[in-house]
Amino acid sequence: MSAEADGTPPSAAELNRTQEAILAAYTELIEELGTDDVSFRLIARRAGVGERTVFRNYPTRVDLLLATAAWIERSVFARQDSPSIFDMPLVIREAMELYDRRPELAHVVAETAMRGVSGTAPTPRREHLEAMLSAEVPSLDEAERRTIVAALAHIDSAATWVTLRRELGMDRRDIADAAVWAAEAVLDPIRGRVG
Repeated sequence: MSAEADGTPPSAAELNRTQEAILAAYTELIEELGTDDVSFRLIARRAGVGERTVFRNYPTRVDLLLATAAWIERSVFARQDSPSIFDMPLVIREAMELYDRRPELAHVVAETAMRGVSGTAPTPRREHLEAMLSAEVPSLDEAERRTIVAALAHIDSAATWVTLRRELGMDRRDIADAAVWAAEAVLDPIRGRVG
């Protein structure tokens, strides 16, 4: 079963050149115009394809937005996996700074995930977090592991950046500091249990 058939957006490896061009064009246009003022015709022109090609690949605006948000998360906001669960605060700081440099795109990623659009992955790094915890702190029981993963995955998200920026009016430095502090608070109780 393909990723699209089960409702999840295709991975970067599953995208063809045309789809990449469409998603990259839409991403550029979002930063220039916002999401509401971008027509399929404008996307097609920017991508160098026909308007029908855009519709064949992404029949609805929701399909296009979902695919674009996933593509933005994988490509624009791509980051290295942390080598240790205890390095996550540094990774989270870098993520918050990435979101701050491209706020319009951070909003797209966050709002797509927060609206619960089918197929979004609000915790794309969940499996990596679980693997690191299992390897580094094997004494954690399942409930503790799930709680820590949930907390770190939530802190390490565009939604957190948007919430801190929009609702609390925090600036770049304060957002990064708050996210790091929260991650440290989650990890401090388990530091002595490293196996």
